[in-house]
Amino acid sequence: MYGTPAPEESERISLVEMTDFTARRTMMVDTQVRPSDVTKFPIIDAMLTVQREDFVPTALREAAYMGENLDLGAGRVMLEPRTLAKMLDALDINTDELVLDVGAGYGYSSAVIARMAEAVVALEEDESMATDAQDALMQAGADNVVTHTGPLAQGAPDHGPYDVIVVQGGVSEVPQALLDQLKDGGRIAALFVEGALGEVCIGYKSDNHVTWRRAFNAGAPVMNGFERHSTFQL
Repeated sequence: MYGTPAPEESERISLVEMTDFTARRTMMVDTQVRPSDVTKFPIIDAMLTVQREDFVPTALREAAYMGENLDLGAGRVMLEPRTLAKMLDALDINTDELVLDVGAGYGYSSAVIARMAEAVVALEEDESMATDAQDALMQAGADNVVTHTGPLAQGAPDHGPYDVIVVQGGVSEVPQALLDQLKDGGRIAALFVEGALGEVCIGYKSDNHVTWRRAFNAGAPVMNGFERHSTFQL
């Protein structure tokens, strides 16, 4: 007879699912992150610990650990693990730094960054995503993350300035409003997209000027508000 499983059976199902996702996290790190020359312990530890499946819509839980961007709709994606890991590796975030996570989506990237930074501001303009992100971050115990709802291209100036800014999606151009919120001596990671090609660059701010350096190839849709308005040059 079909019906609601007995409590013991429900617990067994949950345990099997938990074990399965734990194995997938390990495989993600071993097959997507480490082979991409990401070896810093804080990044490896964070990506082995944060439960990525809890930061995606229910329909995407089974796809959470795939080695590709996850489509969140409306031109937004959750960056593939490799891209996020290599961004964080290049940024080399320290434990005393404040980070602005632009386009935090459902909060996964913020939860990962929170394990290596002093504090994180998770910026998301989609109110539904921001609400879900806040709930997921609370459940994950990421109490050093503040969720801020507002236009991505405008940043979150009330919480800044920031030591590090991470842009979780494609850009043709980084709005000046974001660059203005970066501390002198700070770093910013952005995925510049030209046609079908994309390249993550790291910007270093000195004397109120940002100098960009190429880091690695990646891809993602250009986010709303990050379209080109002037010529970008490295």
